Amino acid sequence: MTIGVPKEIKIGETRVSMTPSLCRRCVSLGARVLIQKSAGVTAGFTDSEYRAAGATVVGDAAKVWRSADLILKVKEPLPAEYDLLQQGQAIFTYLHLAAGPELAKVLLKKNILGIAYETVEGSDGSFPLLKPMSQIAGRLSIQIGAYFLQSQHGGSGVLLGGIPGTMPGHVVVVGAGNSGAHAVQMAAGMGARVTVLDLDTRKLEALDTEYRGRVVTLMSNPANIEAEVADADLLIGAVLIPAAKAPTVVTGKTVARMRPGSVIVDIAIDQGGCIESIRPTSHQNPVYNQHGVIHYAVPNMPALVGRTSTLGLTQATEPYVAMIVRKGVERALAEHQGLSRGVNTEGGKITYPAVAKALGHV
Repeated sequence: MTIGVPKEIKIGETRVSMTPSLCRRCVSLGARVLIQKSAGVTAGFTDSEYRAAGATVVGDAAKVWRSADLILKVKEPLPAEYDLLQQGQAIFTYLHLAAGPELAKVLLKKNILGIAYETVEGSDGSFPLLKPMSQIAGRLSIQIGAYFLQSQHGGSGVLLGGIPGTMPGHVVVVGAGNSGAHAVQMAAGMGARVTVLDLDTRKLEALDTEYRGRVVTLMSNPANIEAEVADADLLIGAVLIPAAKAPTVVTGKTVARMRPGSVIVDIAIDQGGCIESIRPTSHQNPVYNQHGVIHYAVPNMPALVGRTSTLGLTQATEPYVAMIVRKGVERALAEHQGLSRGVNTEGGKITYPAVAKALGHV
């Protein structure tokens, strides 16, 4: 098996899908690894480290794509890469097809076996390859929000932790999954007032127990969302339905009631976002102002910490990549139910129900 590791080309992307350590393991299991020159540099890994691990470093992205049985990436293929996809090829990456209908069409046309990190399941029904990036995005969302709340960035000038004699900033987190829970952890650690809303009482009970009343937990319903968002200095959108398009839970009308200079960070933007006024931004132009509120919605937020994100991602993907190398793609999918749940496209069809529904393929 030949594994191709192209350099990521999404704006501001610093992660790489294979570390030298993972490369060494794949080579030891009999795989040939082709990695594009400088693919790991922004994550802190040099070409010489990959060569020492047994990889062949090539300068041409096209050669990586056209020579590989399996393409291993971090982010979904972009339009500039569509022509490089080979008929019947397998690709293992974050696909987020519910928010990418054009990519879905290309994958179907080329009969790509698309295995999405975000829908691979653990034995307990969790999403182990989505988890580390959700954790990082949740933690980063508070850092980013605090930064854009600063006056010189157009923010309201609120310090989330406040000081004695002043009110701390109010952070409202909508969604108490992995990303939301880690946003709560960071915000509470900074001394902010924190309110978290979710539909799942078990998640709210867990947070209430963990923080012993220092965090306000509320059921997610229109009345609670409208009241809390209007009072928020920083709003974190963290609603996720695996593989499906994120539901809109905060309306534009509600956003318009927020104080001028407040900040929104929508972690769910990979799946279309959960706030009505949100649209994707980039690391080059990360924010825009609407209704007097600063909106941040960079889809590849974890690229801000490329080293940590790469290590977190690859330690999660390694068992699956190693299994594919040992057994081949078809046998690995046949024998591992959780990995097979990662298949979103196969044989010219969308095979994951939530994606098919989101794209109207039902």
